[in-house]
Amino acid sequence: MKIMCVNAGSSSLKFKLYSVKEEAVKQKTIAEKSKYMEVLTSGIVERIGHEDGIFTIKKPGGYKNTKVLPVKDHHEAVDLVLNGLIQEGIVKTLDEIKGIGNRVVQGGSYFSDSHIFDQDTEDKIAALIPLDPLHAEAHLTCYHAFKKALPNVGEVAVFDTAFHQTMDPVEYMYAIPYEWYEKYGVRRYGAHGTSHKYLSQVAKEEYFPDQEHVNIITCHIGSGASLAAVKDGKCIATSMGLTPLAGVMMGSRTGDIDPSCMPYLCKRTGKSADEIYDIFNHSSGILGVSGISNDTRDVEEAYEKGNERAKLAIDMYASRIADYLMMYYGKLGHVDMIVCSAGVFENAPLYRKLAFKDVEEALGIVIDEKRNNEIRLGKEGIISSKESKIPVAVIPTDEELMIALDTVRVLGL
Repeated sequence: MKIMCVNAGSSSLKFKLYSVKEEAVKQKTIAEKSKYMEVLTSGIVERIGHEDGIFTIKKPGGYKNTKVLPVKDHHEAVDLVLNGLIQEGIVKTLDEIKGIGNRVVQGGSYFSDSHIFDQDTEDKIAALIPLDPLHAEAHLTCYHAFKKALPNVGEVAVFDTAFHQTMDPVEYMYAIPYEWYEKYGVRRYGAHGTSHKYLSQVAKEEYFPDQEHVNIITCHIGSGASLAAVKDGKCIATSMGLTPLAGVMMGSRTGDIDPSCMPYLCKRTGKSADEIYDIFNHSSGILGVSGISNDTRDVEEAYEKGNERAKLAIDMYASRIADYLMMYYGKLGHVDMIVCSAGVFENAPLYRKLAFKDVEEALGIVIDEKRNNEIRLGKEGIISSKESKIPVAVIPTDEELMIALDTVRVLGL
């Protein structure tokens, strides 16, 4: 059977089509299941809503076809993708697609697992638009576009927030008037849950298959970044908050910040709260401190040349990650493994080295420089030395694989 995984943004649509053999359903571990799954194609429609939209479709072996053309809305983007599958010979007919998995950023407190995309699911996502205006509307538009094109195919909503719903109130509540939580749902929801779930499961299955109780800190450190404390497969704490702005410093986001910065900056700059909020999201973090870029590779290049602001930005970035490592070690009591993943922590040895250097004395973590430099660009393995009191592993994340597996599971295929 073929399963489509989609990730809709406000002006983009990423997709990946899997072929899933029946044997995959029978397997117990993610690694075993993945042996019976094959990526047939992937790609993206960018600049939706513009005359110069970009449609890229890829196939295994390095094939890539890119077109620039008008893309009016997400309905046209979905048509482009589905027609592309046929034109490229990936499927003979669209009837071969048996399920569609939709990544949904915000599930609020409604969803602790992936769920069939029905009217009730749609209504709840719509109710959450104020919490996630950029993504939620795009998710619903994309859902309807696929429903119109493939009316008989089941769709599943896979929520970024679902994995974090196991947190206790003491973790997710904010110290604000309680009625704001009751009336407006103001609390910590977290993000990257599909990735944190994948990483903690794979770490348990591969490194502690016979150990009953396992405590893991998962580090999803990319342009957006978050950490999670996972106890026996359940999230007990995560760094992002009501929105993905909170937590560690990121490529262009502030991470945790004193709330009084907002009214103070509004008064001093004359900018509105919305304008300052936009700066907190898109012009802060590594970009704001370095003044160079939100791309860690550009800032690392400047760092190596002795640029002082680049050094400050990278040192701050590493320090904020170290803060959460210390905090989550305390919450878990002991840690069996720390997992590094996502764009920066899968590929950038410098950032990993500096983050763990900050906790070397306190936690007894020792990074093996040779392994740290070698394990990158899709490689998996241990980057800590034998002397390290806590093993540190790099595990490339695979959110699309989890979306495909959840789609098969929830639809009962």
